[in-house]
Amino acid sequence: MFFNRLFSFFSKDLAMDLGTANTLIYTSQDGIVLNEPSVVALDTRSGNVLAVGREAKEFLGRTPQSIRAIRPLKDGVIADFEVTKKMIAFFVRKVIRGMRLVKPMIVIGVPSGITQVEKRAVIESGMQAGVREVRLIEEPVAAAIGAGLPIDQPMGNMVVDIGGGTTEVAVISLSSVAYSESVRIAGDEMNEAIQRYLQDKHQLLIGENMSEKIKIKIGSAFAQSAPLSMDVAGKNLVDGNPRSITVADPEIREAIKEPVGAIILAVRRALEKTPPELVADIATNGLYLAGGGALLKGLDDLIAQETHLQVIKDEDPLTTVVRGAGLVLEEQKRYASVFIN
Repeated sequence: MFFNRLFSFFSKDLAMDLGTANTLIYTSQDGIVLNEPSVVALDTRSGNVLAVGREAKEFLGRTPQSIRAIRPLKDGVIADFEVTKKMIAFFVRKVIRGMRLVKPMIVIGVPSGITQVEKRAVIESGMQAGVREVRLIEEPVAAAIGAGLPIDQPMGNMVVDIGGGTTEVAVISLSSVAYSESVRIAGDEMNEAIQRYLQDKHQLLIGENMSEKIKIKIGSAFAQSAPLSMDVAGKNLVDGNPRSITVADPEIREAIKEPVGAIILAVRRALEKTPPELVADIATNGLYLAGGGALLKGLDDLIAQETHLQVIKDEDPLTTVVRGAGLVLEEQKRYASVFIN
């Protein structure tokens, strides 16, 4: 314990939300210091990293044969170990500039449904990226802490954390997960659903970045008071020529109906399998929405309608997990019980 405190004094320890879509890093000294897409661009001939993060994301769908843009995480877990290691190392170096007396310790948020093999992959990626110790925390627990919920009390707190690759539904009481439901359907599946819909309905091929822009700008889970629309450019499936169409919000609502429905179903299943005393607490306290997927317009209204619960969306849902992991980093003694063994 003494050496941990000594190392922490000389190093710049980190908290990380290693997400399928975005990676965020928090330091005790500066708060959130990095928020970048989890994308790496590689030279296929040499294997060298050409770009990471925001710059690499612009490469998606636009690279020649000699360059490959990769998202090394899929469904919230590591799909490409070597590329993930390079990405973590790049982000850690970017955050910790200059000479370091001691390697940093890092707290990383991971999905609650993660396997032992996947846990080892995350830990090894962190260690090989140059940190002295990796500690893991379940993302829903980190989200609950980031939202300021009293997780150490004998009281049910429900968190729905919708990321890029996974949706985590968890009921937390006495600093532990009483019940969790992890489904590998989230923001990425919505993007893919939009691509499929435009291909089937309008014979228009669009890329991953364009489908995400559509989701952010006019995507919704619940009918909005004002109609929304945008022009979408892509490739005509019939003749291969460039083509542009105007898409309205009801179409996108129809396109993402299936993944949104899967998220609602996961919430319902969690409520069905949670003990009645905890469900009574949730009915009083409400359900907390976190993660980038919580920004989908009207999703909170739809969940409230389907579950008859008060739904509280975090003020900055994209950063809820990393803020919670950051609090755990700062108060490790208080939150010692939340770390995954």
